[in-house]
Amino acid sequence: MTILESDLPLSYAETLTELASSVRAAQARAQRVVNASMMELYWNIGRTILQQQQAEPWGSKVLGRLAEDLRDQFPHMKGFSRRNLYYMRALADAWQGSETFVQTLSARISWSHNVVLLEQLQEQSLREWYAARSVRHGWSLAVLEHQIASRLHEREGAAPNNLEARLPEEGTGLAREVAKDPLVLDFLGLGPEADEAAIEDAMSSRMTQTLIEFGAGFAFVGRQIHLEVGGDDFYIDLLLYHIPTERYVVVELKAGKFKPEHLGQLNFYVSVVNDKIRLPRQRPSVGILVCGAKNEHTVRYALDGAAQPLAVTSYTYEALPEAEQEALPSPEAIVTALELDD
Repeated sequence: MTILESDLPLSYAETLTELASSVRAAQARAQRVVNASMMELYWNIGRTILQQQQAEPWGSKVLGRLAEDLRDQFPHMKGFSRRNLYYMRALADAWQGSETFVQTLSARISWSHNVVLLEQLQEQSLREWYAARSVRHGWSLAVLEHQIASRLHEREGAAPNNLEARLPEEGTGLAREVAKDPLVLDFLGLGPEADEAAIEDAMSSRMTQTLIEFGAGFAFVGRQIHLEVGGDDFYIDLLLYHIPTERYVVVELKAGKFKPEHLGQLNFYVSVVNDKIRLPRQRPSVGILVCGAKNEHTVRYALDGAAQPLAVTSYTYEALPEAEQEALPSPEAIVTALELDD
């Protein structure tokens, strides 16, 4: 007999939610344990291969035979291809001396993540840098590949800014989080013939990628946010929220080369957001100006004169192969399309 909703105790829905949450948490813990055990197994296999190769000739034929024999003995286990054995050897070689391997960064990410780190990065310090951020931010495989391709380690905190001067207690750490330079906007494949509706659709469909490129912890608040000041109307290109530091981030897009007056406008917008939108419990807002190109000396002088915490970053398509770069419109065309305040 089916029990009707009206026959259930009042506490049933809340109890079901709590139990479901417990089940999901247990599943996540079990998955982490299984993944760590598999990474430790792969590392141990790789270490054994390394030791054998140091003692006697273990070439590709031997590894091919080993792969076949392991698959025969464990037919229900995947991952024992000759190619994977080479990756296991590379894993052990990269993380040598890790007797407590299960506790290392590499053991806390998936095998696919590890393969990407081994394939695309030659320096162990960079592998550890990207592995640490994968663990901290929960990057998917696609996000990890994008961050490596766009050389995030070189761009993080590189945008000229006055954050430390305007926010002495937190500016240095905040710069690492939000002041990325350049922004890599490969994914905005907008044509110059796109109308306003098409542009808005493209931005909406690509908002997840946009937020990932800005950095971890960003949330989208809105675009063309209306500000009314003394009867005058103003519109912010993008308004984001940085959840880890609980502050609004005002983003302005400008075509062409940076001009000092661009910061004047952004400085004004940040002041208004602080006064009219920010809640008392939230931290002071910051502004990011995204421009096509910039002269570092001009930017520095302009930042010195800005009262609000601001950063200036450029954007690029350089992460794309040359042929794909040629198929896309110029950066100037994209920013011109996104400019809705002219």
